Amino acid sequence: MAYKITDACINCGACADACPVAAISAGADSYVIDADTCIGCGACAAACPVGAPVED
Repeated sequence: MAYKITDACINCGACADACPVAAISAGADSYVIDADTCIGCGACAAACPVGAPVED
């Protein structure tokens, strides 16, 4: 199951750095996850200091 990033995102980039398949990039207001690339591993959620990535 893919992950998505909620409004809790503080734009720190920890999720993007942790993603093993480079599915996360900076968006206009927060980081965004490409659902087609996401493998659902949860590395982004584990790296995020505010719990912004959640299972979609």
